[in-house]
Amino acid sequence: MLRAELLRLKGGQMAATENKPRVLILCTGNSARSQMAEGLLRRLGGMRYEILSAGTKPVGVNPLAIEVMREKGIDISTQRSKSVAEFTGQKFATVITVCDNAAEECPVFPGAPQRVHWSLTDPAAVSGAKEEKLGAFRKVRDDLERRIQSFVNSGVSGAHS
Repeated sequence: MLRAELLRLKGGQMAATENKPRVLILCTGNSARSQMAEGLLRRLGGMRYEILSAGTKPVGVNPLAIEVMREKGIDISTQRSKSVAEFTGQKFATVITVCDNAAEECPVFPGAPQRVHWSLTDPAAVSGAKEEKLGAFRKVRDDLERRIQSFVNSGVSGAHS
């Protein structure tokens, strides 16, 4: 019975009954940077965290983000773009903003979560041929991978979850 309770799904995510540190990754559109970060943290953090992403103005998951993540063996095609409003009043151990606009518009979350800001350029804003756009997505993906590996290695305890 307890195992069944632990495996309950809530909004497409594991229910917080496992007491994992909750991490929210925010961006403006929740289409590229935050989606890639969510996928990378799931891969690099294993089962240590409950990971969510959202945007201040969600626009859908960018197909180029899906493509460059597949190159790393990470499938984010089933993730969906969500509004930060879906998480109003919820507690998080850490809130990571991956763009300057989201950092400025980030709401206050209860429980004084650790705030982390990574100022990353928007790969979706790059114009040009598809290969140029993919290059921009790869650069941001690789930067996120380094930052997330460092985050995971830092051993965030989730004391605020």
